[in-house]
Amino acid sequence: MGRALQQALADFVLERLDLPTQRGLRQEKFLRRAADVAGFGDGHEVTQLSEFHAASITARQSQAKNLALAAFVRGAHYVGMKTTETTLTVRRANERGHADHGWLNSHHTFSFADYYDPAHMGFRSLRVINDDRVAPGGGFPTHPHRDMEIFSYVLEGALQHKDSMGNGSVLKPGQIQLMSAGRGVTHSEFNPSPADPLHFLQIWIQPRERGLAPSYTEWRPKPEQANAPKVLVISPDGRDGSATIHQDAEIYRIRLQPGQTVTHELRQGRGAWLQIAEGALTLNGVTLATGDGASTEVPGTLTFVAIEPTEVLLFDLK
Repeated sequence: MGRALQQALADFVLERLDLPTQRGLRQEKFLRRAADVAGFGDGHEVTQLSEFHAASITARQSQAKNLALAAFVRGAHYVGMKTTETTLTVRRANERGHADHGWLNSHHTFSFADYYDPAHMGFRSLRVINDDRVAPGGGFPTHPHRDMEIFSYVLEGALQHKDSMGNGSVLKPGQIQLMSAGRGVTHSEFNPSPADPLHFLQIWIQPRERGLAPSYTEWRPKPEQANAPKVLVISPDGRDGSATIHQDAEIYRIRLQPGQTVTHELRQGRGAWLQIAEGALTLNGVTLATGDGASTEVPGTLTFVAIEPTEVLLFDLK
């Protein structure tokens, strides 16, 4: 990218996204660093993306994305989401950002910490999908959040959580914790095992409004839900025993065996994001595998057919 275009892109993002703390940073550093300025320890979640919690991002991040896509191509380093003839936009696993801190090996679907790509700033209210592997005994020490709905979905091992609201628990595979940071909360997350690795997805979703009272909830599957093909795990009204989120977002866990099929109806005015946690399937005929993501904003039927044992999170977002 040319120097003039770098400057123009930095000016646009700083002005349009209204990131006040970022204005004091050098613009070249902004382009390299994903706007994570809180600096709470090691450069991963603990860098907080604090100014990206501003409400203005949801309405304006598409402007930055469109500008970036129209303005430049990064040659061999360009990684873009590919639109298929089936109206799906695919985000392949090997296109994600990556950070290896030794104790933490993380892949970022969207811009996060030192990984910044203006073409991948989020999808609707969905801001972060981090695919995290934590070494035995490793974890994130106590750090703050605000104005973000944050949930963790455990795939392997155990995740120990403690927060300033007095909550503390250890989650196992298939279980979810959901924390609404609201006006502000601190928490820590660790792998309590001295021998076994931890693998989990951490997701951040912007709330419908800022300054909410902090809260915490969990979702643990009932026996009949453990291997159900499609289960609602998070919703704005907590129906069917789902965890409650402060956003018009419905999140489903899909778990399929080879050849098994399930569908989802996407309504007008909504968008769907699918994240493959493990396995492989076809979505409306497009093959997706572990770590891949796909999105669509076209209403209609989404058909999932498993190629191998597969676990997926499906986000249905306003």
